[in-house]
Amino acid sequence: MRFVGICQYDGSNYSGFQSQKNAPSIQDNLELAIASVGTLEGRINYAGRTDAGVHATGQIFDFSAKHHRDTDQWLKGLNSQLPNDISVSSIQQAPDEFHSRFDAISRTYSYVIYTGNAQPIFLRDYVYWEKNKIDVDLMRAEASNLIGTHNFNSFRGSKCTSKNPVRVIKSIDIVEKDNFIIISLCANAYLYNMVRIIVGTLLDISMGSLKDITTILNSQDRKNAGKTAKAQGLFFTGAEYKKIDLDLSNSKSNLISILTSLRK
Repeated sequence: MRFVGICQYDGSNYSGFQSQKNAPSIQDNLELAIASVGTLEGRINYAGRTDAGVHATGQIFDFSAKHHRDTDQWLKGLNSQLPNDISVSSIQQAPDEFHSRFDAISRTYSYVIYTGNAQPIFLRDYVYWEKNKIDVDLMRAEASNLIGTHNFNSFRGSKCTSKNPVRVIKSIDIVEKDNFIIISLCANAYLYNMVRIIVGTLLDISMGSLKDITTILNSQDRKNAGKTAKAQGLFFTGAEYKKIDLDLSNSKSNLISILTSLRK
């Protein structure tokens, strides 16, 4: 029987989502928890591979297990076995052929920037603190040029192994709330470090650099883009599927409310 779950995690103490030798990962913890509740068949699948220090409010994973457990038993059982920085928010049955990575038609990431005058001590693992003034209107105008189908060679990290640099960005939303700026990107898929390089480039442009997104895109040269934004401000907030309905409606709003409450 196959199940699909949604999980949240604080990635501060992990090497990333994917299992790695001699390093703690989200995947290993989830698999150990599943194996303690039932018999896990193979390894879990997941929608997005997040790097060290990256967080999630809506990571999707699926697994197959031999022992029959209803969804409530799985949910309670997994959360009783997981460390306090990983939580499964929902579990439901899935079609036997469902694959959370290959069946995803889009994935969404949100990057959180804090613009307050003082360093946000209690938020330092969850936001990027920018002390300089940001022109958000300019950032929105430049970000709009990324929407659509493009060759994103200029926005791929040096460790990227993808043979095809073409990706489709469906939307980019930039929201201001109090001293937070949240940049949310929805795309069919991403190149390595693509979101963090886009954010770093938009920050450079919004603070007065002479660069522009169209020129950077057309150059297909990473050297022309901006810095790679730090990992701790990045959150995986969900994925979309045709084969299954998942309730991810609160992932972004929860992110804003959680960070706002932590600041107080």
